[in-house]
Amino acid sequence: MLQLAGTGNTVSIIFAVLLVGFIFYNFLKSKKRLSAPPSENVKILTDQNFDQIIKSGVTLIDFWAEWCGPCKVQGPIINEIADELGDKANICKLDVDHNRRVSSKLGIQNIPTLMLFKDGKMIKRFVGVKPKGVLMKAINTYM
Repeated sequence: MLQLAGTGNTVSIIFAVLLVGFIFYNFLKSKKRLSAPPSENVKILTDQNFDQIIKSGVTLIDFWAEWCGPCKVQGPIINEIADELGDKANICKLDVDHNRRVSSKLGIQNIPTLMLFKDGKMIKRFVGVKPKGVLMKAINTYM
C-alpha cells in the first residue's frame, strides 16, 4: 500500500482552510443582509432636527451606531415598520456617534435603544433588539 508522508497533516490543513473560508463567506453574507440602508420612509434625526420632528404625533426612534451588531439586526425591522405605517407615524433613526447632544440629553447608554414619543413626550423606552410585533403594538396603542 502506498503511503505518503504527512498526508494526514495536509488533509487537516486543507480542511481547516475550507472551514475558515466557509465561516468567513457566511459572515460576509450575513453582514450584507443585516446592514440594509434605511427605507425612504425612515426619517434621519440629528441634534438639529430632533425637536421639530418629534413635537407632534407618534414617533418611534431607533438610537443606533454603525459599528453596533445588534443595531444591524434592528435596522431591517425599523424599515419594515416604516414601510408599513407610511405617514401614520414618524419612524426615525438617530446615529448616537454623530448626535451626542440628543443622545446625552436622553441618557442613551446602550444601543440599540428605541423610544416612543407622543407629541414630544417620551412614553415608552425599549433597550435591545425588539421584534416588529412588540414595536407595532406599542405604536398602535398611541396612534
